[in-house]
Amino acid sequence: MRTLVVDDHPLVQEAVGNVLRRLEPDAQVVAAGDCEHGLEIAGDGPELDLVLLDLNLPGTSGIHALKLWRNRFPDVPVIILSATMDPQTVLAAMGAGAAGFIPKSSSNEVMQGAVRLVLAGGKYLPPEVLVPARSAGADRARRPPSLETLGLTARQAEVLRMIATGASNKVICRELGLAERTVKAHVTAVLRALGVSSRTQAAIEAAKLDAVDRSAPPGRRNDPPLK
Repeated sequence: MRTLVVDDHPLVQEAVGNVLRRLEPDAQVVAAGDCEHGLEIAGDGPELDLVLLDLNLPGTSGIHALKLWRNRFPDVPVIILSATMDPQTVLAAMGAGAAGFIPKSSSNEVMQGAVRLVLAGGKYLPPEVLVPARSAGADRARRPPSLETLGLTARQAEVLRMIATGASNKVICRELGLAERTVKAHVTAVLRALGVSSRTQAAIEAAKLDAVDRSAPPGRRNDPPLK
């Protein structure tokens, strides 16, 4: 596994590198202090398996930097590593093509689980974003519908729960014993029932419906171990 960490703080580069090497002892971790240098490394060296990108960088930064990576290296998953975690930033990053969003305050175990999930083809969102803020004085009429009122079948509800964990279609096929064609049909039905257009939005809605299985850490219940 060859990973590039793009962050302007050497201590962060070192700490993330140590976490990745604990996950995969043979991992090759390279670092860059800004987006431009990172792009040079990616273009000149061996192919990357993963990029961890800070949004707050000198020079090119933010969602614009993420879009540059996705345009230049569309086959390389990019996980955002950020000190800020407001829902708008997270959703903007996921909408721009990020494969995951890891707060810098995350534990080593959470980071390893998120990386494992992304490398297995899934997407990682921090639980804090999935758990909706519940106001004590919220109007009951404004609460989201239940799984039952959405008209989802039991199988489609299970597919939604797995989407909420970041599971890819292949993982869902394996776990539920379904053909890929059937899973795609279920995913389409779920998105239509929720009134959303992406899996990320579906995961957010699943959290509002209390459909997220919070007992399973990211990348441990549904995802195969790294080879």
